[in-house]
Amino acid sequence: MSAPMKIVVTGVSGRMGRMLVETIGTSDRVTLSGAVERAGHGWIGRDLGEVLGREGDGVLVTDDITAALQEADAVIDFTAPLATIATAQAAADAGVAHVIGTTGMSDDEIAQLAKPAAHTVIVRAGNMSLGVNLLVQLTRQVAAALDEDYDIEVIEAHHNRKVDVPSGTALMLGEAAAAGRGVELADVSDRARDGITGARSRGQIGFAAIRGGDIVGEHDVMFAADGERIVLRHVASDRSVFARGAIKAALWSAGRAPGAYDMLDVLGLKPR
Repeated sequence: MSAPMKIVVTGVSGRMGRMLVETIGTSDRVTLSGAVERAGHGWIGRDLGEVLGREGDGVLVTDDITAALQEADAVIDFTAPLATIATAQAAADAGVAHVIGTTGMSDDEIAQLAKPAAHTVIVRAGNMSLGVNLLVQLTRQVAAALDEDYDIEVIEAHHNRKVDVPSGTALMLGEAAAAGRGVELADVSDRARDGITGARSRGQIGFAAIRGGDIVGEHDVMFAADGERIVLRHVASDRSVFARGAIKAALWSAGRAPGAYDMLDVLGLKPR
């Protein structure tokens, strides 16, 4: 049996950071080699196990991403756009694969990942779960099969602390629907409805967002025509599905050529 892959987790105090640490701890294929937080965070310099309320495990939380990556094989990153861009460059400099689950990145911020992707593997996805990525493929196929008599709506729900709208997953689904119809999402996206908006324009892809409580993630893609509706749905009830997907992506990255990849590559679902 080969040695476990060494993984660094950034943003370890966050919801996904903690879930990643927990999930890595149950695997015999990966091990936690580093834990990173932002400068000035109260966990800096402390043993991660102890701050998480268990026995110390010898992994000290640091704000030095370069030092943390020295002995790592991959870094998993569910943080914020600017932090992710900085981590991408550090990972490229260290020759370490970078798995990105950060959402809310602008087109310009995503474009800034191209330079580090020339030097290391970057796997970025708006959602790391197997089920969601299957839903993306189904959305593309259904959109390709149905004409504009079917209005497309993407409806998403998340917890009340989520800061970006639409969610990264909703945008993935919208992009898939647009690709199925052979159009650009930017040309047909409808994200804001308030007041007297007039009738819905034919061919638009609409987005609606719900924020409340502790909802982990729910996504519906509705194809609505006169007399019938087709609804594709995914419900996540536990963040561990995202952590397991991210770890799968990290393992998949081993031995890959530098470049920008996504979960469809990891899962072998990329359209040909």
